[in-house]
Amino acid sequence: MSYNLALIPGDGIGPEVAAAARRVLDATGLELTWTELPAGQSAFEQLGDPLPPATLAQVAEVDATLKGPTATAKGGGFRSVNVALRQKSKLYANYRPARSLPGIKTRYDDVDLIVIRENTEGLYSGLEHEVVEGVVESLRIITRKASERIARFAFETARRQDRQRVTCIHKANILKLSDGLFLDCCRKVAEEFSDIEFDDCIVDAAAMKLVSDPHAFDVLVMENLFGDILSDLCSGLVGGLGVTPSANVGDGIAVFEAVHGTAPDIAGRGLANPTALILSGVIMLRYLGEKETADRVEAAVGSVISKGETVTGDLGGGASTDEFTDAVIAAL
Repeated sequence: MSYNLALIPGDGIGPEVAAAARRVLDATGLELTWTELPAGQSAFEQLGDPLPPATLAQVAEVDATLKGPTATAKGGGFRSVNVALRQKSKLYANYRPARSLPGIKTRYDDVDLIVIRENTEGLYSGLEHEVVEGVVESLRIITRKASERIARFAFETARRQDRQRVTCIHKANILKLSDGLFLDCCRKVAEEFSDIEFDDCIVDAAAMKLVSDPHAFDVLVMENLFGDILSDLCSGLVGGLGVTPSANVGDGIAVFEAVHGTAPDIAGRGLANPTALILSGVIMLRYLGEKETADRVEAAVGSVISKGETVTGDLGGGASTDEFTDAVIAAL
């Protein structure tokens, strides 16, 4: 099979980790044709638009897109490219696995969780206005359509991966209408999947339980803001954002990205760890139906990290980005 893919290098260390991930995927022997697309701070500076219409159009046309981290100003400037891309491309489901990797020592062993996050609404709808001076109102949007859609995605993911349980994370005890609707939708969809257990947990209790015993959960589904927070928390359980992949999926369109920052302080110095984006490429391969190749790449990354001889500084080694990448390609 041949595939037409888009690559968004991004900002900061983005171009370095994107180039590394592309090298690894090209080394698999698959026939991959890449189109590089601008987005982020660099696109804003060069083109006056952090997310050019041509980039959006191309993302919708290709088989899949691999995306490096893009910069977002705090409190001002242009809107988050990540949020805009997800909303404009209708990438309604964020898929964030958190799985222990061999060779990375953390507080817990054998963590294997999946966080499913609704991507298009909630507080990230971006509907804010100043009521009077000094008083700002933000609207949190929850709809039945989006809630049922993300719940179904979670259960279908659980069934496809032979998972045992889906847990709805919510705050319906306080937000009785909005989270009450979300919880009700999850319960309704659960009735269609009698082979999979279903339960629910209040978000603050879920955070406590995750850091107490992450093995108590399997697949977690939640609205946008809760998903943003808890997916990062789960990444911390297995070594951090530098080693955890991510996917954003819609109907016939998907973007696979590293969710760590752009790390401008080390950009261009060959120090960046490309693991998260390489593993995002692994998820992309599975999305494309290339399971065997995906397993090979994942095993190669695990082999290099477990040996600990050619890993980057954040993993306790002294290897450069290129040296780590070369080692992964050799392990293939």
